[in-house]
Amino acid sequence: MKIIILAAGQGTRLRPLTNDRPKCMVEYNQKPIIDYILSTIQECDLKDIALINGYKKDVLEEYLKEKELIFFTNDNFDKTNMVSTLFCAKDFMDDDLIISYADIIYKKEVLDKLINSKNDFSVVVDRKWKKLWSQRMENPLDDAETLKITNGNIKELGKKPNSYQDIEGQYIGLIKISKNLIHKVIKFYERLDKTKLYDEKDFDNMYMTSFIQMIIDNLCDVKPVFIDGGWLEIDCIDDMNSIMIEESR
Repeated sequence: MKIIILAAGQGTRLRPLTNDRPKCMVEYNQKPIIDYILSTIQECDLKDIALINGYKKDVLEEYLKEKELIFFTNDNFDKTNMVSTLFCAKDFMDDDLIISYADIIYKKEVLDKLINSKNDFSVVVDRKWKKLWSQRMENPLDDAETLKITNGNIKELGKKPNSYQDIEGQYIGLIKISKNLIHKVIKFYERLDKTKLYDEKDFDNMYMTSFIQMIIDNLCDVKPVFIDGGWLEIDCIDDMNSIMIEESR
């Protein structure tokens, strides 16, 4: 099993903390976000690790030079989004694959649940998302996205909700794709119309949730891996005061 960490973005909402370093090197409780991620990966005994950098890549590679990582680079990090970053490492994708955002901190129990999923395409979904969002903002519904489940499969995610009834959990930025499916996912991405808009974004700036929705609609079932806390996101300055909610086991 392999894992890819998506760490190319500029982290503009965390400025000035990201003026001289990439987002994943911003410190939460005096420890860089990337250190939390790599520590959890090590606890889960994953050793085949790739990191896709972009913004301040030299700073990040110097910081991680003693780590056993494979580096890929999104040279167009300032003009593209998460999906484009992911496929900069398509040559690495030849086994069961975990994909992790680089601005999230998660416990071993969270990653273990994803690793143990036997489904071809799995997405971590936090059922207790509202507790975390309530720490981060006055009205959680303003920032949350839809996530609807039917017969054990995710049927919709990433849209603007009309009410809390549209949200059966929140996607947190952790995905697993099986070895059996990964090459089909790569081909599916490469065959997409590069002239179209995807949820009002051009091909290069497509959201990850838009891509997952197309997988749901055109390629295969996408299964939720449920958690109840045990993670947090550091996306803006206000998130620095968030407290990780203990996951119930």
